[in-house]
Formats: sequence, structure tokens, C-alpha cells
Amino acid sequence: MAEEAISEVINAALLERLRQAYPLNWDGTHGFSHWRRVREIGLRLAEETRANPKVVELFAFTHDIQRLNDHRDPQHGPRASQFIREHLVEMLDLNSQEVALLCQACEQHTQGLTEADPTVQTCWDADRLDLMRVGIYPDPNLLCTAAARQPEMIAWAVSLSMESQGYGEGCPDRRLEN
Repeated sequence: MAEEAISEVINAALLERLRQAYPLNWDGTHGFSHWRRVREIGLRLAEETRANPKVVELFAFTHDIQRLNDHRDPQHGPRASQFIREHLVEMLDLNSQEVALLCQACEQHTQGLTEADPTVQTCWDADRLDLMRVGIYPDPNLLCTAAARQPEMIAWAVSLSMESQGYGEGCPDRRLEN
């Protein structure tokens, strides 16, 4: 069953194509609910970082599209970038610069980098701010933008992530030791 459109950018046809391509559990750790949170976090960050919101939205729904498992898969970012170029670009209303930013954000999102175009940084921060879904409190030192490092932004994103895990509002702060 196809999902309803999320926005003009994330339309029903694109969602159906992503559903067909995603090899893992749609409702799993790296699936649809994670993508929705990354989108919400990213768009909120983009208001401050002045990132391209279209690229941020598309990153949210494509960065994990080619994962082979929910554990260690260091090549899923490059595979996502290749998938975008080979199978999605014709569905996306992006110019060549936007495609390049989207593909860079996807390809490098697990490399721990912090320096890049503000749109790419915003994408990476949006994903990193949803780590509490797997029990990892976001480390401000690993975030790219001042907007993402704000304590209130981190607290909001952690709360959003924890709510998705059934902890509800006001969930406990479960920072992991490094």
C-alpha cells in the first residue's frame, strides 16, 4: 500500500518508488519513521542554517535507501548516492547543483565529517540528531552547525526520537558513556 504524500517534494510517487527500492523493514530502525524525523529535524535546522529545504527533505528520505542491514554497512551512503543518480534523479525537481549536494550528503553522511556546504552540514546534523532512536545521545562535538549544537535543539530532537520509541514526552536523559 502506497504512503500518502508528505509534501510537494516527498510525493506519493516518490514514496512508492522508495518503498519498492528499500531492502529492509519499512518500519525498522533506518526506515520510514526515521526518515520522517530526519526531515522534521532538518527542516527546523534549515530555518536557521539557510540550507536548501528541498535537498534536506530529499536527503531525509534517501540517505539510508540502500542499506543492506541495520548494523554496520559503511558503503550504504555511496550506494544511496548512486541509486539517486541512476534511479531517482528523473523524479526529482532538482538542478544539477542540488543533485550534487544531495549526493554528497548521502555519500558522506556516515564518515563523521563536519565541514561542507551548509546544506550538506544540515543534512548530516539532521541524521545525527536522531541517534537517540538507537540509544546514542547526540554529541555536540560531532555536529556541524551552530544551530544543531544548541542545547534546546538537541533536547528537542532527543525528545522526538525517544517519543518514537514509546518513551513519551519528558523521557529520561539516557546519555551513553563514550
